[in-house]
Amino acid sequence: MMQNVHLAPETDEDDLYSGYNDYNPIYDIEELENDAAFQQAVRTSHGRRPPSKTSLASSIGRPMTGAIQDGVTRPMTAVRAAGFTKAALRGSAFDPLGQSRGPAPPLEAKKKDSPEEKIKQLEKEVNELVEESCIASSCGDLKLALEKAKDAGRKERVLVRQREQVTTPENINLDLTYSVLFNLASQYSVNEMYAEALNTYQVIVKNKMFSNAGILKMNMGNIYLKQRNYSKAIKFYRMALDQVPSVNKQMRIKIMQNIGVTFIQAGQYSDAINSYEHIMSMAPNLKAGYNLTICYFAVGDREKMKKAFQKLIAVPLEIDEDKYISPSDDPHTNLVTEAIKNDHLRQMERERKAMAEKYIMTSAKLIAPVIETSFAAGYDWCVEVVKASQYVELANDLEINKAVTYLRQKDYNQAVEILKMLEKKDSRVKSAAATNLSALYYMGKDFAQASSYADIAVNSDRYNPAALTNKGNTVFANGDYEKAAEFYKEALRNDSSCTEALYNIGLTYEKLNRLDEALDCFLKLHAILRNSAEVLYQIANIYELMENPSQAIEWLMQVVSVVPTDPQVLSKLGELYDHEGDKSQAFQYYYESYRYFPCNIEVIEWLGAYYIDTQFWEKAIQYFERASLIQPTQVKWQLMVASCFRRSGNYQKALDTYKDTHRKFPENVECLRFLVRLCTDLGLKDAQEYARKLKRLEKMKEIREQRIKSGRDGSGGSRGKREGSASGDSGQNYSAGSKGERLSARLRALPGTNEPYESSSNKEIDASYVDPLGPQIERPKTAAKKRIDEDDFADEELGDDLLPE
Repeated sequence: MMQNVHLAPETDEDDLYSGYNDYNPIYDIEELENDAAFQQAVRTSHGRRPPSKTSLASSIGRPMTGAIQDGVTRPMTAVRAAGFTKAALRGSAFDPLGQSRGPAPPLEAKKKDSPEEKIKQLEKEVNELVEESCIASSCGDLKLALEKAKDAGRKERVLVRQREQVTTPENINLDLTYSVLFNLASQYSVNEMYAEALNTYQVIVKNKMFSNAGILKMNMGNIYLKQRNYSKAIKFYRMALDQVPSVNKQMRIKIMQNIGVTFIQAGQYSDAINSYEHIMSMAPNLKAGYNLTICYFAVGDREKMKKAFQKLIAVPLEIDEDKYISPSDDPHTNLVTEAIKNDHLRQMERERKAMAEKYIMTSAKLIAPVIETSFAAGYDWCVEVVKASQYVELANDLEINKAVTYLRQKDYNQAVEILKMLEKKDSRVKSAAATNLSALYYMGKDFAQASSYADIAVNSDRYNPAALTNKGNTVFANGDYEKAAEFYKEALRNDSSCTEALYNIGLTYEKLNRLDEALDCFLKLHAILRNSAEVLYQIANIYELMENPSQAIEWLMQVVSVVPTDPQVLSKLGELYDHEGDKSQAFQYYYESYRYFPCNIEVIEWLGAYYIDTQFWEKAIQYFERASLIQPTQVKWQLMVASCFRRSGNYQKALDTYKDTHRKFPENVECLRFLVRLCTDLGLKDAQEYARKLKRLEKMKEIREQRIKSGRDGSGGSRGKREGSASGDSGQNYSAGSKGERLSARLRALPGTNEPYESSSNKEIDASYVDPLGPQIERPKTAAKKRIDEDDFADEELGDDLLPE
């Protein structure tokens, strides 16, 4: 038995890995044929009986499992997992891996109807609804975002009830509940449903299970601020401030800024000053410094204004400009510098710098007129402070603003002096100063100086769109429209958002009769300036020139929607409707134009003619009386008033009007003719006196005509032709007088007292209209036609032929 036991030699005590390569012959299956005990067990049932210690030791040569050897119990081992079962001992095949049993059965599927699975699925749906609500809100679809938030809230309440039935209340997902309620309150707020938002925030804040929910009182304060409930807004801001620990300085500063803004809107400037002074002492920033300056301006404290402006100037920007400049010629360093010149960080720094410059410039323009005895001294103080700061380049901009302020005060000499002084600065300032000088001289109609300074501005900065636009304006004023269009195009290439250049190039194309291109320019400009009345009118004007009155009317209606009280646009609409034959609409717009501006003589003339056409003589009188007040030297308005009185049957009023007109215009033949007729019909003694005056005036007129005729016959050559042409015009001018002579001869031949005043013959009054936007837009004039009885107005024709000769 001991022959198979190998003892380690004492010399190998230090060898930790000795004995691992020794081979035990008991595991040699090739010698099983010579093993008598094994062969006996195979032939008989000896192998099925429990082996004795002696036979087991003699057969396998190792101690039995659990046997005690040398006082040490051998540990028990398990053989069932290796496939040694009782069935194998009964002669079954050796199958330690259980391959004879076939494939393993599939895993048991989880039951979908189990409460746990329902809760998990419901949680997933709630999370998805919250995400969809946030995405819809970020995309601007506020209504859909609110609906999704409401659905999430409903499903979350169902989820809470199911969890309470299955598990203990401690297992409720508080984070999910918080996110659902917070999102719902946010969506209520952006949809301006402030009462619902406040109620939802109250549910979150009052729940003690939500940690750090008190910070949401700041959101509640924002809602009260939107509702202009300033006392409650400040109350909630302060409650939120108490919830923020002192280590979180940024959050505390932001809440204090909100408190300051609320005090400003409430008009409590002293309290706002306290808040902003604390902020500027703890963590100064641009917005706080700007608001502090405004507060001191509101209370009128000059010295504090200066100190606040200096604090604003001293706020550090924390921008390192040197890192964008390559210090060496290393290609790798240059590539890195080029890569970071326009990255997101650089863009953010530019925005911050632009914001700082805007705050400083606005503050300087605000306080400069009040911090010193004059605004010039105030600007000088601001310029000196800016020059001593990190914003040195803003000093020149302040000088330009100073010049612009002089322009607004109509002190052009001081403005020109400052701008000329700035011409000696660097190219950017020189270009800006020359641009303003060019515009100043252009408005003063000094086109030569305007062109000269426009050239200086363009040469200083070729990419200045304002300078190019001014240069184009000077060329436009000289009539060179093609060259002006080139300057406007170059300005647009440098700055596609230069609306002035786009507007001017549209006018240029209109002058060149390229109406399609002009319309395209104004339509592009309309896409940029949606509510610009000038652009809308230009589009209507182009359609009118293209003989499309329906489109012109449609665009003019848009102009009226933007500026409903513009009398010239209303009169233009009346003109277009009158041209289309719609007299009722034309009257409506002409009447609205007269209501807003009762001094437009063309509108007055049209309304008077309209009432004459409709035989409302009394209403026509008030318009002609208004015209006589506007043009008291024009006799035709008094004659029309008298004629309307006569036509309405008020002969006494007509006679008084004719007499008053005769006193003002004693040499007017037409007035005397009507006086003679009226006095004769009424049987008055004054008829003979007026008849003598009329005869004397007619004789003087005949003598004057004979002199003109003899002078024309005595002239010769080209001068004779010219005078002949002039005499032809003169004959046209006196055509009304000839008609009056024929009419008076006919009236003298008829009975005076029984002569009717009506006649079947008609004539037309031609009333032309002026462009609503002045001489800038030239268009063919249209005429408003009204049928007038010749008996009333044949001798009162609208023109200069009724003036004293």
